[in-house]
This record gives sequence, structure tokens and C-alpha cells, in this order.
Amino acid sequence: MKTNPIGWFEIYVQDMPRAKAFYEAVFQGTLAPLGDPTASDGMQMWAFPSSMESYGAPGALVQMDGMPSGGNSTIVYFACDDCAVEAARAASHGGKVFKDKMSIGEYGYIALVNDTEGNMIGLHSMR
Repeated sequence: MKTNPIGWFEIYVQDMPRAKAFYEAVFQGTLAPLGDPTASDGMQMWAFPSSMESYGAPGALVQMDGMPSGGNSTIVYFACDDCAVEAARAASHGGKVFKDKMSIGEYGYIALVNDTEGNMIGLHSMR
């Protein structure tokens, strides 16, 4: 790995207004809506405040059909040059591809894989 490995995180929720109010109250900040090219699927995303000049990984609350909260509801995204390459590597090393490389519009591409222990992780790339 060339850089810090974590590039993004998501916390999956079932009730976005309730979850948004909780995180804003606990951390005394305002979450901002993220535009989503898959909005027709009913997916909602609200980003935590972040700055490219500050240390740490940005992330968001996400509400998406088929992805329950609790248990494995937090996904860590690893930054990649091309997430399809790492997804293929995961599959060839005992993992499983849950979602093949897909566009997330201006934010690049993602793939979701399960590791050998059944944990889901995300892979993100700009190409």
C-alpha cells in the first residue's frame, strides 16, 4: 500500500432522520447531503464534516434497501488504483465479490467484497 489504507467509511442506518439527529447531536456538527447517482434506488447519504487538509478519513451515514443496520453495518473503504483489481484479488484469495465495480458518478467507482471471515469491506477508486 502506498498511502494510509482507509479512504472512506459508511455507517448503515434504517431511520435516517433519527440517525442524522443522533450523530449531529453527539458530535455537535451538521451532516451534509451527498448527491447520489443511484438515488432512484431510494439510497440516502449524509456526509460527516470533512476537510482534505485535515487528518482522518471522511464518511457518511447511508440508508439503502437490503443493507440493515447493526452487526456489519459499518463499511471501511480501502483506497485503490482500480477497485476491480482488488475485488478480483479478494475473490482469488478466498473472499467473495458482493457488488462488482460500479460507478458512483463524480466520486469514482466502488466494489464491495466479503473477506474470508464474512466481513464486508469496500474498495474505492477514481478510475
